[in-house]
Amino acid sequence: MDLKQAVVLVTGGNRGIGKALVAEAVARGARKVYAAARDPRTVTAPGVHALALDVTDPGSVRRAAEQTGDVTVLINNAGIYVGASLLTGDLAEVRREFETNFYGPIAVTRAFVPQLLAGGGGRIVNVHSALSWVAFGQSYSATKAALWSASDAVRLELAPQGIGVTGLHVGYVDTDMAAAVDAPKISPEAVAAQVFDAVEQDRDEVLADDTSRGAKQSLSADPAQRYAAMAG
Repeated sequence: MDLKQAVVLVTGGNRGIGKALVAEAVARGARKVYAAARDPRTVTAPGVHALALDVTDPGSVRRAAEQTGDVTVLINNAGIYVGASLLTGDLAEVRREFETNFYGPIAVTRAFVPQLLAGGGGRIVNVHSALSWVAFGQSYSATKAALWSASDAVRLELAPQGIGVTGLHVGYVDTDMAAAVDAPKISPEAVAAQVFDAVEQDRDEVLADDTSRGAKQSLSADPAQRYAAMAG
């Protein structure tokens, strides 16, 4: 893909990884960049189009699609962390996390795929997590595992129509969401650079750090070994 001809939309484009993705798209010369957020006034990046979008609100998703029409690269980045116990946590909070992290990207993808098709194809990027593959995040991990599986399903469905799907897996990123975590973190800028490398090279997966690479390798281990390691 030639990013200089691309029109990029980033959900959750006002902070964290999303803000870095917006800046990277601008730096690489994308033809147009939409930074979507629930409150577009929080989008401060120069040279971008701020767009009101709440991924959990069907009306907001529909209006955002109506206000654009030219998107060729869709990045489903918006997400929240609740991390509730699936057994004892507040079920309303678990549902809220799924509405944002799973159903949100599905709804946005359904709304914007017609634009990608009208442009002759394009690429969707879904922000998964290393926690798609390990259960430390409890309900959060479940939402990201579901999105990982959905990305595979959507990839198979859209490939014959010229639309690719890239999944980003990454561990702790140096953003507000992980501010309280005392562990090695990758910068959001380094993540964004790897994402757009993958977009330009039409790659389907980004393993952005050692944590995500190790998590993927663990999938081939015996389940008893995997869960013993997580319990430890």
